[in-house]
Amino acid sequence: MAARIVRGAGAPAYFPPLHEGVDARRLQGHEAGPTERFWLGESHYHPAGTALTSPAAEETVYYVLDGELTLVVGAGPAETLGPGDTVHLPRGTVRSLENRTDRGARLLVVIATPTPEKRP
Repeated sequence: MAARIVRGAGAPAYFPPLHEGVDARRLQGHEAGPTERFWLGESHYHPAGTALTSPAAEETVYYVLDGELTLVVGAGPAETLGPGDTVHLPRGTVRSLENRTDRGARLLVVIATPTPEKRP
């Protein structure tokens, strides 16, 4: 099997549900080409951009590339995330993510592909 390269400038846009003020690009998986166990995306959170409170559809990892984002998990306290910070969210974890600053933030997102027994 050959390697698949997706150039950042050519990565296809996608529109995650319950996200406002967020530009998202798929870097691998789905529109960017098939993957087996995960997909990879980059999200740019504009000031006041948010992922509204909802459960993680699948196991998810966030990696903050630039800027600052505020994460709230369940009824827990708000946590400020900065460059180099990572978060693991098990499937079903209720979370929200918001850019509460006046500059953009970039987030790398890795989400597991559902196994056949977990697919609807």
